[in-house]
Amino acid sequence: MKIAVLKEQDPAEHRVAATPETVKKLKALGAEIAVEAGAGADSNFLDAAYEAEGASIAATAADALSGSEIILKIAPPAAEELSTYPKGASLIASLNALSDRPGIDALASAGLTSFAMELMPRITRAQSMDILSSQSNLAGYKAVLDACAEFGRALPMMMTAAGTIPAARVFIMGAGVAGLQAVATAKRRGAIVTATDVRAAAKEQVESLGGKFIMVDIPAQDDSAGGYARALTEDEQAKQAELVAGHVPKQDIIITTALIPGRQAPQLMSEEMVKSMKPGSVIVDLAVEQGGNVAGSKPGEIVIVDGVKIVGHRNVPSRLAADASSLFAKNLLNFLSPFIDKESGSLNINWEDELVTGTLVTKDGAVVHPRLTDS
Repeated sequence: MKIAVLKEQDPAEHRVAATPETVKKLKALGAEIAVEAGAGADSNFLDAAYEAEGASIAATAADALSGSEIILKIAPPAAEELSTYPKGASLIASLNALSDRPGIDALASAGLTSFAMELMPRITRAQSMDILSSQSNLAGYKAVLDACAEFGRALPMMMTAAGTIPAARVFIMGAGVAGLQAVATAKRRGAIVTATDVRAAAKEQVESLGGKFIMVDIPAQDDSAGGYARALTEDEQAKQAELVAGHVPKQDIIITTALIPGRQAPQLMSEEMVKSMKPGSVIVDLAVEQGGNVAGSKPGEIVIVDGVKIVGHRNVPSRLAADASSLFAKNLLNFLSPFIDKESGSLNINWEDELVTGTLVTKDGAVVHPRLTDS
């Protein structure tokens, strides 16, 4: 069985879907690995490191794909790439399956068996395969660093002979994986940290990291929706906005992290809320690529509104490419390993396994995932 590891075509994507470490483990399972030349360079994984672990270096993507049964990528392939993909091969990547139906249809038309890793079921057995969690964890950490880079003051309280510098106040909106890491990172840096979320379980999690939980006055939610928060009703949105509006003007840094899979991100901060903050304050919108949590945020830009910076970096995990690649590659390895026959090294997928049924989006020329066929 041959596995192709391709270089990402988007110039802004610096991650790679396999590392020398995961190549070594795939080789131990009996797989042949072909890595496109330069695929890991942006993550500081050089071709020589892959070769040292038994991979062959292919001069082009076409060479890597030739004869491959499995294709590992970070992002969905562009339309022009698909013509070189072997029909019947299994593509494992993040595919934006719930928001890019034309892209999924193109994968079906190309005859690919494709697995959208972002649809991984949130069950205990799948935790080590969850790309959303692994990448969001890094995004939450990086968001705090990005905020600090734009903030013109120190975060911790500093007592000096010349006077005392008060600690900065950091407010995290959304206490999922990214939000909790942002809480922990800001707290380690000495800030006064508060956070809010609509899930009841978030209060204990935030407080365990040293933050103060700001309770939104709506009925508590459970975690029955696959680990994700549900969309708020209009009445609940109004109550949340009222609570946040009174808290926002006192904050120096705000990081928003609220996402709903397959839907536009909910707006958590209005233009009026942004303008209520002090000049020099910073907002980091981690949902900017899905419509944004903050009015006025723009993907790939830093917008200034009345002296308040709104940071909208794209693809934040890719800004920590080495670590993001390592975690993503391990997620793919952990997903793939159970379906490789240890004796023959061949692919033996259990099509009834809930990990497969949860992530499989195209097979035999058709779109097959229930969330894409029921509509």
